[in-house]
Amino acid sequence: MLDKLKNKQAKIGIIGLGYVGLPLAKAFVDNEFHVVGFDIDPDKPETLSRGQTYIKHIGDDTVQAMNASGRFSATTDFAGLADMDAIIICVPTPLKNGRDPDLGPVLATGKSIATHLQKGQLVVLESSTYPGTTDTELAQVLEASGLKTNEDYYLAYSPEREDPGNINFSTSSIPKIVGADTPQALELALALYHGVISELVPVSSSRAAEAAKLTENIFRSVNIAMVNELKVIFDKMDIDVWDVINAAKTKPFGFMPFYPGPGLGGHCIPIDPFYLTWKARQHGVETRFIELAGEINTHMPHYVVARMDEALQIQGKQGLSGARVLMLGMAYKKNIDDMRESPALVLTELIEEAGAACVYHDPYVDEIPMTREHAALAGRASVALSDDEIAKADCVVIVTDHDNVDYAQVGAKAALIVDTRNAMAGHDAACAVVKA
Repeated sequence: MLDKLKNKQAKIGIIGLGYVGLPLAKAFVDNEFHVVGFDIDPDKPETLSRGQTYIKHIGDDTVQAMNASGRFSATTDFAGLADMDAIIICVPTPLKNGRDPDLGPVLATGKSIATHLQKGQLVVLESSTYPGTTDTELAQVLEASGLKTNEDYYLAYSPEREDPGNINFSTSSIPKIVGADTPQALELALALYHGVISELVPVSSSRAAEAAKLTENIFRSVNIAMVNELKVIFDKMDIDVWDVINAAKTKPFGFMPFYPGPGLGGHCIPIDPFYLTWKARQHGVETRFIELAGEINTHMPHYVVARMDEALQIQGKQGLSGARVLMLGMAYKKNIDDMRESPALVLTELIEEAGAACVYHDPYVDEIPMTREHAALAGRASVALSDDEIAKADCVVIVTDHDNVDYAQVGAKAALIVDTRNAMAGHDAACAVVKA
């Protein structure tokens, strides 16, 4: 196996062709490995085989180049796993309604692998999860094959660190943590990613690697919660939190800027911290700091809606009741089409619950996709950002600060702007701009 990996003769199977799996497949193909992508959604392999993309920051030309290399194919037939030398799992790890971890996708994938698992294969989990998932739950499912973990086959954990839309870092250039529970498994996992990823960071165990991934995202969640709380406090004092942060970040040491927003989005930061709180409870440990951060961040959409209602009342209207709201941005962050856990979905529901009509414009999200928690919003289409559309809105709320939105046009035509991202900084406005 080591020789195959070093000579790029190993066949790589990647399960899950979403925001993590597809860029990872590209990285392996670019480094002359043969890759087969597996997904339970038949639309994904069919789309890729036509040379088309379903992730906007990975263009059709990228998919076509992967196909033209002759080293990439995609399928829903998991029987092909038996022919792979290394199998990488890149499936979602969502939360259940009670904020408990949902390992259903990981364990279902493990069962599919177990059916076809061969001696000598390497299995690597990349999905974000709590410490102990790899060496307990996943290992137990895989051992239903009759093969012994790290004796007959090898198991490792290497957390994904994708940041969709980040122009400064790609899959290959982001340092990659790799953890396993035997020297042989770690050696194989490092050999798998060697050359594909620019820098590898080996750690002592799969649990250490799992904990590192959670720590990264808990760090961000807690600090975002802090500035979100400061936003609320400083607003009461008539202080602009953005002005404060911009001043504070000039300190060359001891401060790292984080920025407030309308709530947390993306697959990692709103979810990963609660994987650790659940696991900590099993050990009799409270995670008060993490849970408090979660409460603050979860409350942010409610705060934004309250500010909108207040601003409309100041203008002599009946608050949100009967108002028309134009929301700018539906994706969870700027310049991408990623809708996972987007706070815009919650905001839309809260705005309409308050009696307003809500439409949205997003140059990256033509139509709201089906989501588990916001199914009623699926199918709504983005409206054109015309002078008329802006003018007929009682309030324009900026939720995602995409670069290719004409904020000067918004400032010239809007009756009221509620800005959750400081997007109007540097732009004139003929109306009141309320930061929320």
